[in-house]
Amino acid sequence: MKIDEIIENFEFLDDWDDRYRYLIELGRELEPLPEEAHNDANKVRGCASQVWLQTSIETGPDGAPVLKFLGDSDAHIVRGLVALTLAFFSGRAARDIMEADAQKLFRSLGFEHHLTPQRSNGLRSMVERIKHDAARALATA
Repeated sequence: MKIDEIIENFEFLDDWDDRYRYLIELGRELEPLPEEAHNDANKVRGCASQVWLQTSIETGPDGAPVLKFLGDSDAHIVRGLVALTLAFFSGRAARDIMEADAQKLFRSLGFEHHLTPQRSNGLRSMVERIKHDAARALATA
């Protein structure tokens, strides 16, 4: 699902119980992460729940690195947050990832007032991991 569609759907829901249900549904629709990718190298540090991100790097039409991500979590809402985060970042050029402001997106969706501190820290950890992978892709390009 495209990030713009997710944002539009999310903003349509006024009640936070409905928004949490929508996040859970997004998590259910997340492309499966292969079982072998549930490993220590893909584990995101700083998340209270178990979260894994697998990064692949392709070359874009302009020769710049493009990152694609698969992810998973053992917690339903967190899996939805993974889906949202990957919709925002996956398939983008590494330079665009470095410049993207995910925290602005999360604030616009009201997460700063409705996520627990642990989930907020986990989101930051996912974004940091994704940006680290983008920086590494740029350094080796």
